[in-house]
Amino acid sequence: MIARGSAFFYEAFEPKEARRLAERLDIHYTPKHGSWLNMAEIELSVLKGQCLDRRIPEMATMQTEVAVWERDRNNSSKKTVWQFTTADARIKLKRLYPIL
Repeated sequence: MIARGSAFFYEAFEPKEARRLAERLDIHYTPKHGSWLNMAEIELSVLKGQCLDRRIPEMATMQTEVAVWERDRNNSSKKTVWQFTTADARIKLKRLYPIL
């Protein structure tokens, strides 16, 4: 099945090639400002700082180290601590909150 977001292929390529390329894609639409996306970015930043902060010469070594880091991170049950509270949102985003 061709995804709706693959229409740009038909603007750039002949229909047969566009269809071939579009069928190779598995497009997942995600919100730009979803909290889960922020959490993923935070985790990738922590990974970079704690595990990938140096040159690692072999892919196998990197995969092993990332797997160890991932296991340790999951076992430590770290939680995301949001600094932006509802009260802060009501001040900063007051145009979005109704006046009661």
